[in-house]
Amino acid sequence: MIDYMKKHESYVREALEKNPDKEKLKELFAYHNQQIQWMQHERLVHLIVMLFVCFFTLLVFGFTVMRSSLPSMILLAILLILSVAYLFHYYRLENNVQKWYSISNQIRQRF
Repeated sequence: MIDYMKKHESYVREALEKNPDKEKLKELFAYHNQQIQWMQHERLVHLIVMLFVCFFTLLVFGFTVMRSSLPSMILLAILLILSVAYLFHYYRLENNVQKWYSISNQIRQRF
């Protein structure tokens, strides 16, 4: 996902460096905004999944505190690792989408 976003961003930046005419800018703007919409959907899905994973991590943590056992500790460790990975991924996804908003504004200012 992050690689896809980087490729798209480099494509848009290269297209902007070529100083396109107004018609090409409008096409680029429409294409870029469509990509933003898709990433907003992706971001929402990842947010929901991340919240559920974090919620289950807290549930397992509470269960592990109440009744310590090796399987619950292993499950807690796995869910903690998964939660941290989701947090980092969502952070990167969110920051890239925010960057795309500024790129969209740059394109709009040119026409």
